[in-house]
Amino acid sequence: MPYPETKIKELQVKAKELRRLIVRMIARAGSGHPGGSLSATDLIAALYFQVLRHKPAEPGWGERDRFHMSKGHCCPLWYAALALSGYFPVEKLMTLRELGSMLQGHPDRRTPGVDVASGSLGQGLSVALGMSLAAKIDKKDYRVYCLMGDGEIQEGNIWEAAMASSHNKCDNLCAILDYNGFQIDGKVKDIMNLEPLADKWKAFGWHLIDIDGHDMKKILDAYEQARKIKGKPTIIIAHTIKGKGVTFMENVVDFHGRAPTKEEAEKALKELE
Repeated sequence: MPYPETKIKELQVKAKELRRLIVRMIARAGSGHPGGSLSATDLIAALYFQVLRHKPAEPGWGERDRFHMSKGHCCPLWYAALALSGYFPVEKLMTLRELGSMLQGHPDRRTPGVDVASGSLGQGLSVALGMSLAAKIDKKDYRVYCLMGDGEIQEGNIWEAAMASSHNKCDNLCAILDYNGFQIDGKVKDIMNLEPLADKWKAFGWHLIDIDGHDMKKILDAYEQARKIKGKPTIIIAHTIKGKGVTFMENVVDFHGRAPTKEEAEKALKELE
């Protein structure tokens, strides 16, 4: 369905708010992964504040849609979305990576809204597949969304899960690929080239949607299209920019896993005003 411009702008504002929180919490912690958190922000803003069926006051609600962040090191984005959705107070975000905090460097079930721990890359699509099959077995109509990084899909377990998902006709499953082109060691294409990526997913029996992962209208349209697909799972290949929104972080591999300094954080937050 077409979304009004007011809704598009509302989600763009929400995405900018998420980006500010990501910068603040990682800078305060002195460690974390800003690059991939910032690249996937628009995708998660659309999902959590428009698409996902969930009840923040009741995290275990049985009819909720499921979300799993396979690239768990980008949890600052997830934590920010959960806090702004109402799962826990926003102030808690500033405890990121503190000893005893419910907001660790990779997600686990201490955090309201997190169903399964993640961070060991390559396993998330298998987790999402299990959720998808559970819905079918239990005759539930919830949908399952899984955010993956492009570096992690170099791992074989992803492709086993991809094959099993199409074999089982998991049309309630939507995978989202944050295709920013970088992993911790450099450019994805130099470490292990993924191309022709679209052809691979189609050959594995998935419905493919290819979009600009920062175009809010296209993101919403992709989620809507995925919801209508029957008989096969959907993969949204979202072309994104590592560190999106902070110019000195954009496409800089160093910011995959380096926290901004106090001065860098101040500069970033001015850009995000």
